[in-house]
Amino acid sequence: MPSPRVGKPDAATTTDESDAVSRFETDLGELESIVGRIESGELPLEESLRLFERGTSLARQCRQALQTAELRVQNLLENPPDATDEAP
Repeated sequence: MPSPRVGKPDAATTTDESDAVSRFETDLGELESIVGRIESGELPLEESLRLFERGTSLARQCRQALQTAELRVQNLLENPPDATDEAP
């Protein structure tokens, strides 16, 4: 497992983090849509199963993204950036 970064993130890291947040929000929105469609009870069984499989995959991805965010927060709390790293 890579060691956590300390200090200012570089541009690539910031872009990756922004992409991860965007992916999380997109995945969560899709998952919510899937849940609504399945809960409606109007889908054929085969379609419900297909959506259920997709939903479990999305839920796993969202859970992993949240765990990653939690680790970042813990790292920031344990290793706050230096005041000299912050712009005035």
